[in-house]
Amino acid sequence: MSLRARLALIYSSITGGILLIFGMVIYILVGIFMVDHVDSTLRKTVADIIKNTRVDSVGELSVIILPRLDLTANVHIQVWGTGNQLEVSSSDIDTLQEPLDPDNLETNRISLKDVYVQNVHMRVLSVPFTVGQRPGGVIQAAASLVFVDSARIDLLRIIAYSILVSTLLVGVAGWLGIGKALLPLKAVTETALQITHADDLSRRIPYEGPQNDETGQLIAAFNTTLERLEKLFSSQQRFLADVSHELRTPLTVIRGNVELMRRMKTLDEESLSGIQEEAERLTRLVEDLLLLAQAESGELPLDINPVELDALLLDVVKEMNVLAHERVQLKVTEIDQVLVKGDRDRLKQVLLNLIYNAIKYTPPGGEVYIKLGKNKKQARLIVRDTGPGIPASDLPNIFDRFYRTEKSRTRDKTGGFGLGLSIVYWIVSLHGGRIEVDSKEGRGSTFCIWLPLVEGETSETNP
Repeated sequence: MSLRARLALIYSSITGGILLIFGMVIYILVGIFMVDHVDSTLRKTVADIIKNTRVDSVGELSVIILPRLDLTANVHIQVWGTGNQLEVSSSDIDTLQEPLDPDNLETNRISLKDVYVQNVHMRVLSVPFTVGQRPGGVIQAAASLVFVDSARIDLLRIIAYSILVSTLLVGVAGWLGIGKALLPLKAVTETALQITHADDLSRRIPYEGPQNDETGQLIAAFNTTLERLEKLFSSQQRFLADVSHELRTPLTVIRGNVELMRRMKTLDEESLSGIQEEAERLTRLVEDLLLLAQAESGELPLDINPVELDALLLDVVKEMNVLAHERVQLKVTEIDQVLVKGDRDRLKQVLLNLIYNAIKYTPPGGEVYIKLGKNKKQARLIVRDTGPGIPASDLPNIFDRFYRTEKSRTRDKTGGFGLGLSIVYWIVSLHGGRIEVDSKEGRGSTFCIWLPLVEGETSETNP
């Protein structure tokens, strides 16, 4: 059964149920009201009879004056004296010698009861009365309930037909309304099928209705998912192309050196060194890719301990000075004692990658400035270079795997794979921090890393 049919059936069932309950309440209330009206008429009639009853000088019933006919329409009267003797009965039942309600003929309390008299459904009121101080007998007043029963049956029939017709109308209206409401979902299905058949993730689902209703939110979420899938698919394609490109060069070198030694039929030290360098290069690539995969999946093992970030930074700067030599000057302009909670080796990897990139892209004679301080409950590390800067169009993508600006596509043999900043981003994120970048072409780049301090290590001043 389709969703449209199920929803229409649910709406019809709910409507039918509500109408059924409402109809039953009306049926019961109308029945009670009609019977109460009959009871009221019977009580008034009996009260008039008792009021107009006379006794003789010896205390026996003498005169019983029945109410006027207009007051006793459809009401039948029997007055039973002592000894169960019928004293008076209304003219319409004067041939009836049996009591209207035999069970309450000798009752000493007022009673109301439904009985069948000659197969006619009647409501009988039995009221005992006294003559002087002695029991005088019982007055029984009865009214036919045939009209009440007929009205109940007609009302029940009307309620049943009304529920049936209303439920059918609601079902038809629900079917049409739901069909219109589900049209956008049909568009979602058709678009999804077209995307599947054509492998076109660039398609989006058009929607002209309100954006904040359930359908609008669903379509917005679907379009967002398509956008993310498109980016992931493009990223995967670029990733495969980049990996292929990175693997091609060292594999070509290794194969060329092997073929050279095979032709020379001797081991060449220079060729062996080239093979070793490219093998190490491939090893670094595989290790970086494995590290990124673990970081992105949240499964990167971290040995979390308090780390003196200032001491770690000084160690890294000492190592990087060897790489910078006299070509680039490393300057630690400001440093504060900073204690963070993290993995020392991974944080060192972050510092090495950032400072290495700054040195790499800073021209000879340039400078790299490093600053470390505290800002409230966070440590802030700033690495600024005087290199060529990063184009604004490239800034949103610099933390992607294998991403390089066009100027950095040509690199020396010791160049990286375009994974360093991506590794930095994920390690910082796993430590609960964030990384920011500000760069303008021709004016260098500034990277800023924020890391949470160890609890209790705070500062109210900016570094």
